[in-house]
Amino acid sequence: MPIRTSATGCRAAVLGSPIAHSLSPVLHRAAYAELGLDDWSYERFEIDEAALPGFVAELDGSWAGLSLTMPLKRAIIPLLDEVSETAASVEAVNTVVLREDGRRIGDNTDIPGMIAALRERGVEKAESAAILGAGATASSALAALARVCAGPVTAYVRSEARAAEMRGWGERLGVDVRTAGWDDAARALEAPLVIATTPAGTTDALAASVPARPGTLFDVLYDPWPTALAAAWSDRGGEIVGGLDLLVHQAVLQVEQMTGVPRAPLAAMRAAGEAALAAR
Repeated sequence: MPIRTSATGCRAAVLGSPIAHSLSPVLHRAAYAELGLDDWSYERFEIDEAALPGFVAELDGSWAGLSLTMPLKRAIIPLLDEVSETAASVEAVNTVVLREDGRRIGDNTDIPGMIAALRERGVEKAESAAILGAGATASSALAALARVCAGPVTAYVRSEARAAEMRGWGERLGVDVRTAGWDDAARALEAPLVIATTPAGTTDALAASVPARPGTLFDVLYDPWPTALAAAWSDRGGEIVGGLDLLVHQAVLQVEQMTGVPRAPLAAMRAAGEAALAAR
C-alpha cells in the first residue's frame, strides 16, 4: 500500500480497555520521528466492546490505522471490509488499516511478530513446545508454532473447557496439541521452547522448577519485567524472549502497514520502549 501522501496530519491510535498501560503510543511515535513523519499522530483511547462500533463509524479520512488490544480483537471483525488469512485463522485482529478509499482491512501482526521475535533469538525451529495458558494470546502462539514447531505442543491449562478449546485450535491450525492440567505445569519447563501467555504473577510459583539446562522461554509479559520465571530462567543460562520483543516486532509490522514505509525502525522503537519501561 503506498504511503498516504495525499493526507496530512494522519492519525492512528490503540484502542482497548484498560489502555492506560499501553506502550503502543511510545513505539509508534518513535517510528514516526525516525521516519520523518512529523505530521502523523498516534493516540490511545479507552474503548470497550459496546463503544467500538460508534468509534469506528466516526473515523474520517485523516485516519490511517488502529491497533486493537483486549477486549476488541474479535469485536472489531464484523466492522471490517476484509480480514487477512492470518487474522482469520485465530479469529483475532490487532491491526486495522484504514485505506483512503474508505475500506477497513484487518490483520494480525501478533503471529508474525512472535515468529520474528523468536528468530531474532536464533529460534528457527523447535522439536516440541509447551504453552502455559489458554487465552487469546495462546491461540496466536499456536498459530506461530504451526510455522516453527515440528512436533507436538502441550498446553497447560486450568480447566477441561480450556483444554478442549486449545485442542480445537490445534485441529484448525494443523498443530498436534496435547493438553495437561495446571497442576503439572512445572513439566512444561522441560520443553525446548516454552511460551508463557498467562497474566502477571501466574507463573511465579514455577520459578523454583526451572531445569538445570533450560531451553528457550518466550514470556509475553513486559511489565513487570523480568517476571520471576524469566529471572530464574536467565539465571540458569536459558534463552529469553520477552514481551517487549513481541510488542516491538508486531508494532514494526503495524507501522509498515499503516504508513506504507517498507522498513520501520525496529532499533529506535525498541529503545523508546525500554526507556519508557525504565521510567515506570
